[in-house]
Amino acid sequence: MTETMRAAVLAAPATMELQQVALPEPGPGQVRVKLEGCGVCASNVEPFEGQPWSQFPGEPGGMGHEGWGVVDALGSDVTGVAIGDRVAMLSGKSYAEYDVADVDALVKLPEALAGKPFPGEPLGCAFNIFRRADVQAGQTVAIVGIGFLGAVLTRLATEAGARVIAISRRQSSLDLARHYGAAETIVMDDHWRILEDVKRLTDGRGCDRVIECVGKQWPLDLAGELVREGGRLVIAGYHQDGPRQVNMQMWNWKGIDIASAHERDPAVNLRGLREAAEAVASGRLDPTPLYTHRYPLDRLDEALLATRDKPDGFVKALVTFGDAA
Repeated sequence: MTETMRAAVLAAPATMELQQVALPEPGPGQVRVKLEGCGVCASNVEPFEGQPWSQFPGEPGGMGHEGWGVVDALGSDVTGVAIGDRVAMLSGKSYAEYDVADVDALVKLPEALAGKPFPGEPLGCAFNIFRRADVQAGQTVAIVGIGFLGAVLTRLATEAGARVIAISRRQSSLDLARHYGAAETIVMDDHWRILEDVKRLTDGRGCDRVIECVGKQWPLDLAGELVREGGRLVIAGYHQDGPRQVNMQMWNWKGIDIASAHERDPAVNLRGLREAAEAVASGRLDPTPLYTHRYPLDRLDEALLATRDKPDGFVKALVTFGDAA
């Protein structure tokens, strides 16, 4: 077997290089996975463009954290996983042909998912966000920003018996929200008109739950105004480009709950990943329409730019390897 692999390296701002690097070896309690693919996360965009605290070059495979593939080597003290098992894992260097993961940070994929892509981390993230949202049947839920997360959350909230109002910039995103069960859609172009539309749809009360999925200041401001008194604002967008301001006076006055729904507990992340695998395998959730663009590893820079610029119809890019799905 070869002792090297291809890996993408962020060499400089907006500059990805494909390099031949040493094959990683699994340590105790770890497995090595031959990757079939890795999803591209919007959180990659700003590191790709370069932030003041960024260091170059990055690590081989770095930023890739949505990988899936087949176990091809075991470290010591590994049980419950065998070579040849197809898995999705929580790891951090999956923009490469191989990555390693702790055995307690992966799930074996059910046979029903054979041959299908499975970027497990963002799917699991959606299930964790949904749990924190505490959506109940009969509630009205506004989802601000219909990308990958927003679309999955639309499906989960609808399935739970909630009435979903989807708010997003692009018509293709609103059409996607309808596909996943949204009862109402609103174009995200005018702050005051959106507020009036939601008031009309909720008899002036506002929404029981508002899930903000964009990660920018204005959508956060908007989301706060859409929550009814005593409701819950769920912050699912990844706000990584600097501090935010919030209207604490309004939040106080309304007495709303705030859930910053980014989980850092590995056990919680694994639970979400497991729930997602079961939901997709059972047919409860079909994420296939969300995988809109695919790229080989040597075009990762194009995948990142598409994730930033969102060409028409774009939802999520996958980097795939060889003949992988």
